[in-house]
Amino acid sequence: MHKILIANRGEIAVRIASACADAGLASVGVYADGDADAVHVSAVDEAYSLDGRTPAETYLDVDKILHIAKRSGADAVHPGYGFLSENADFAQAILDAGLTWIGPAPDAILALGNKVTARQLALRAGAPLVAGSDGPVANAAEARSFAETHGLPIAIKAAFGGGGRGLKVVRDLDAVEEAFDSAVREAVTAFGRGECFVEQYLDRPRHVEAQVLADNFGNVVIVGTRDCSLQRRHQKLVEEAPAPFLTDEQRRTIYEAARAICREAGYTGAGTVEFLVAESGAIAFLEVNTRLQVEHPITEETSGVDLVQEQFKIAQGLPLTLMADPEPRGHSLEFRINAEDVGRGYLPTPGIVESITIPTGPGIRLDSGITAGSEISGDFDSLMAKLIVTGADRQQAIRRARRALKSFTITGLPTLLPFHRAVLESPDFTETFSIHTRWIETDFKHDIPADPVFDPNHYTPSLSAEMPLEIDGKRVAVRFPASFASFLGQNQQHETLGLAEGARQATDDAGILSPMSGKVVKWLVNAGEPVEEGAPLVVLEAMKMESVVPAPRTGMLVELLVLAGDSIKAGAVLGRLGS
Repeated sequence: MHKILIANRGEIAVRIASACADAGLASVGVYADGDADAVHVSAVDEAYSLDGRTPAETYLDVDKILHIAKRSGADAVHPGYGFLSENADFAQAILDAGLTWIGPAPDAILALGNKVTARQLALRAGAPLVAGSDGPVANAAEARSFAETHGLPIAIKAAFGGGGRGLKVVRDLDAVEEAFDSAVREAVTAFGRGECFVEQYLDRPRHVEAQVLADNFGNVVIVGTRDCSLQRRHQKLVEEAPAPFLTDEQRRTIYEAARAICREAGYTGAGTVEFLVAESGAIAFLEVNTRLQVEHPITEETSGVDLVQEQFKIAQGLPLTLMADPEPRGHSLEFRINAEDVGRGYLPTPGIVESITIPTGPGIRLDSGITAGSEISGDFDSLMAKLIVTGADRQQAIRRARRALKSFTITGLPTLLPFHRAVLESPDFTETFSIHTRWIETDFKHDIPADPVFDPNHYTPSLSAEMPLEIDGKRVAVRFPASFASFLGQNQQHETLGLAEGARQATDDAGILSPMSGKVVKWLVNAGEPVEEGAPLVVLEAMKMESVVPAPRTGMLVELLVLAGDSIKAGAVLGRLGS
């Protein structure tokens, strides 16, 4: 193994490129049109264009990635997380091309990456489980039938999903159909497959996971635990290692179940076995992620193990560096720095990073995919960077995190930084640890205001047009002022700006404004129908997540200015209400 193609983008591609350099391995990057100037492109030894903008056209296109691997002379592929990282067909295609796959065997990905078969395997391994469907449910009617049999709430989950995408919790039988359809759409967008299954949903549980390393010699090591309970829309926002406030018995159950599941599956590589810990203290198996996790750095900091280097060794047929479960040293917190507007309901918000000030000091690590001038595209998820803070114990880690977050600034677009600062002032987190997976939605009390700078009512769209060009094999995006748009043609300018026909700035209070940039998924109300204030009107998608726009007031929906599939900017008028 001499040259590794990194089939990913953003901060994780930068992280893997650093590991390649540490190991003396050459690195190859790939990029979508909008990522031509991204940090990960300059972090690798050489980079190649995927010639497209959307996930389906780029990082999910197996043929393009295989072609670039051959063109570049890469002899191994690291998938990172997300995209094709848990796609067994992709792993097999890499192996069939004569390349080294840095990940578990395709059959293990198929067995564990599919949450349905993973449940069956966990049952054989003797892991604790909640009730779930025997396989993927064919439609919303089957999901409703499960709910009627087992009771509410239920979780509808993408069988090949992860990271909270394609996961919907249903607490009302009448909401099953829309939740099922939404889960399928999100799963197809993020992972290319829409199969979903159903299981009972535990209210107010903790989310605890075990980091596993397994080599080809039968060694299975639990590197440590993590608590990932601070979530919003089932997306992890803050994680810590080791998982605090577990009893010795709970920790032993998690370790034994994780090891048994991996051995039952014949697993090799890095992976994570996830569990829910109920308020009663009972533990239930959740899923296995057959890849590197976003939150892997906190385990590295508290174990002294470089998980990416271990992945390299396992892929080359070498034994693990360690043969026994390491004892944790100190405590580490990770804060995901997402492009989301906390004051407006955590709306994903694409934009341009104008400036960034990075914290420094003892125990501070930043895994980042951005710099000043970076464009955060609505085509991909909202994660920009991760702040990792480590201390001798949990309280020191919290104190260091407060200091780091105070000096951490990003301008140009809203971020989760205000949220993280507020969390560290909450006794629920810092003292009693009464945290659960819905704590943000149900118990988190804060007064984080919406930043007026990002108010869609006063949003001014970009006045530039863009054209992709390829120079010496590298695809670059060239921006032109609006005055130059006549050379490009009016229709091309309109498409390039990403504005749907008819979607324009509001001029009166009849307009239904888009709170975010993104794409229209579907209208929930037809033109000519009455609506009540607050009723859901239209579903938008950005950064692989769906959001519902409610009616701003009671009235008649008299006009639709955008249709499903249209791209829109924040502040665009989606439709108009009449009296």
